[in-house]
Amino acid sequence: MVRAYFQPGAELYMGSRDCLESAARVVEAARTGGVPVLHTRVSYGPGGVDGGLFFRKVAALRHFVADAGGDLGEIMPEVAPRPDELVLVKQYASAFFGTSLSATLAARRIDTLVICGVSTSGCVRATAVDAISHGYLPVVVRQAVGDRDPRPHHSSLFDLAAKYAEVYDEAETIDRLKGTPP
Repeated sequence: MVRAYFQPGAELYMGSRDCLESAARVVEAARTGGVPVLHTRVSYGPGGVDGGLFFRKVAALRHFVADAGGDLGEIMPEVAPRPDELVLVKQYASAFFGTSLSATLAARRIDTLVICGVSTSGCVRATAVDAISHGYLPVVVRQAVGDRDPRPHHSSLFDLAAKYAEVYDEAETIDRLKGTPP
């Protein structure tokens, strides 16, 4: 959840902060419940050299080139990592692809991911599909994910719930993270 999606006028601007505010509540509940919080952000080397065809396909990714200047790739303050929380840098939609996420989860004996983020049809969906493919249980928090258009957002949530992930409401997720029985 980086500035590019929440800053009015930015090319990727979503037009709403609702999912960010929900994600902030979920992250705080995880921290309160002692559940590890991991973050991801996208960053590319000079000219997007490490972005491959994905970088060429999605022109807006140029905003995440490390030497491009600007702050659109910064994680929003509402969900910003604490000093003891891992931030994985990725170049593709899935938080698993080309990162140490699976090894990190396995080493900590974590078997479930609670996923918040944007976009539902992109990074959220790709991460959930890869999570289940790697043997993890992905839980997508309905109110804590968003997209720039409601059609792919709702379609992705439907598809995720049908095949790849559990889709929980924010309140249920917060109760579980805090250790309150459902």
